[in-house]
Amino acid sequence: MNNEILHITFPDGSVHQVEYGTEVGKLIEKMNLNPDLIRAAKINNKVYSLDKELRYDSKIEPVMANSKTGADVYRRSLCFVLGAASHKLYPESRLIVGPSVDYGYYYTLETGSEMKEEEVKAIENEMRNMIKAGLPIETKIVSYEQAVELFKNSGLQEGLNQLDFICPPHIRVNKLQDFYDFSFGTLVTNTSLLKTFELFKYQNGFLLRFPRSKEPETIRPFHDQPKLFELYQNYKNWGKQLGVTAVSDLNRLIIDRKVNDFIDITETFQQKCISYIASQIKKRQTARVVLIAGPSSSGKTTTSKKLTLELQAIGYRPKVISLDCYYVGRDRTPKDENGEYDFECLEALDVELLNQNLVDLFAGKEVIIPSYDFHTGTQKFDKKNTMKLEENEILIMEGIHGLNPKLTPKIPEDKKFKIYLSALTQLNLDDHNRISTGDNRLIRRIVRDYQFRGKNAAGTIAMWQSVRNGEEKHIFPFLSNADAVLNTALDYELSVLKVYAEPLLRCVKPTEPEYGKACSLLSFLDNFATIAPTQVPDRSIIREFIGGSAFKY
Repeated sequence: MNNEILHITFPDGSVHQVEYGTEVGKLIEKMNLNPDLIRAAKINNKVYSLDKELRYDSKIEPVMANSKTGADVYRRSLCFVLGAASHKLYPESRLIVGPSVDYGYYYTLETGSEMKEEEVKAIENEMRNMIKAGLPIETKIVSYEQAVELFKNSGLQEGLNQLDFICPPHIRVNKLQDFYDFSFGTLVTNTSLLKTFELFKYQNGFLLRFPRSKEPETIRPFHDQPKLFELYQNYKNWGKQLGVTAVSDLNRLIIDRKVNDFIDITETFQQKCISYIASQIKKRQTARVVLIAGPSSSGKTTTSKKLTLELQAIGYRPKVISLDCYYVGRDRTPKDENGEYDFECLEALDVELLNQNLVDLFAGKEVIIPSYDFHTGTQKFDKKNTMKLEENEILIMEGIHGLNPKLTPKIPEDKKFKIYLSALTQLNLDDHNRISTGDNRLIRRIVRDYQFRGKNAAGTIAMWQSVRNGEEKHIFPFLSNADAVLNTALDYELSVLKVYAEPLLRCVKPTEPEYGKACSLLSFLDNFATIAPTQVPDRSIIREFIGGSAFKY
């Protein structure tokens, strides 16, 4: 078998003959690329480390630093080096990963006290020493028994807990010197590639910041997100009170058939948060329009319906206007750099008409609310579609531009109440590996797109980066404008979504560019025990994605 000749296809279409077992990195070297900018390789569209041995005919391509995939590999690798450095300096203290904060992750050491500046600096120095030394990062397959022993030695308590529910005969781990951790994705093969990062004290712990894919050798200036961080901290404290802070805790409840109470508690807590926002709106007194913004699949539609009920309970009569009604005609819709209609930019909306309608409504006048025909691409006006606001009536509008002051420049601030939604789970996979908010939303979107739009998983994954780019441009820069922030994630939801998402992801073929992301999501979902969809309440936000909601959409 060792003498077998393989046929390997490069991105330019050329075919090269190599021996069985050749490392993919040695072939990538022949492409005359800067080795410092190569993070990994794709083999038949799945991402592997550069030391992966080729064992069958394949198509290969480099994963470059300025790609989204390359940035993911870099970030994951930095986090692994941080884990190794922390364990070396503070072997008795658990390093715990927290939320994402402006191209960085928040970490704490569970010492019972706030971290000191010198402790953070010591970890940074140790990381830079490891990077300067050019140490190999290895991926190994070990037996279940070996994994248990290695995780004990590395102080990975949550990893050990998860091994009670993931019990294969062998487990993939990453190794750096004498430090081991779960392998949840591809890493670079040498620490020398990880020179660009920033580490500094933040809150009670510290931030590890990494570069964006567009600027792989630069750390941009830090922009704090205190409202999101406070939201996460509140949810984390809530999770600690319930004793559910990691996936292993959730799996234990499912296996022991005690998850029903947790589902009820989780749904009740979220509803209380919505109720609190309704009380804030009433406290404002002058608010006449509620603007709800959030990224794709953050649950804006269901949240607006739940908020409507809460507002009704305290004396309001809410009316809902969709921002989609205010799309300009296709002849006035701007186009993006690819020549496609850009329906996500603010200029795609008739902002002038929207503001005039709101001014007139607040003045007690009756207005005609426009509609948009998506088939013909035209804006329409029907005299039957009128609206007038009475004294106890309030508008609810949801859309990606809700926080942008340019959407409603003619409306005084005291008449607006702005809400930002984030699907920010407080659960971690284990001590060092967090659950990505973006992946959580992507899984929601994959399930919904198939259930209600007939789109397969590959199609949803293919357009996801474009969606994320739009969010970074049109939503995230205005987050600080929000009057309230609501977490729409439910800590049990991935165990439900897994039932729908897994078969869809398994249909993505290795010949499709989206195969690598599909494999990554499948590996991620393997960590969750399943919950039957019948256990989901009919007014849960999850129903927006899986169907069966008591609300009409």
